Amino acid sequence: MFILRDILLPLQDHFPETTLGRERASLFVYTILSIIVPFTSSMTSNLWRCLDSLFGFEIKNKRFYTFMASPTLPWAELWQTIWGGGLIPSPAN
Repeated sequence: MFILRDILLPLQDHFPETTLGRERASLFVYTILSIIVPFTSSMTSNLWRCLDSLFGFEIKNKRFYTFMASPTLPWAELWQTIWGGGLIPSPAN
């Protein structure tokens, strides 16, 4: 599980240092873990259930769906950290 920590913790740095930013960073990481854990399929409704059942993350489904569809998620920076930062080797190499 150390590899997951090494990959997921740097991703949280791309969210603002505000209370909402820290909450979103945590929610983002737990959502990634929900996708990885072989508990359910990666359908959004199942991820929301997984967050509640496995991780005890109490969030209203509407708020979770809004988060997942948010145009303000820092995708460019997240991808750059993963591929450019060497967290996961580029498949092109």
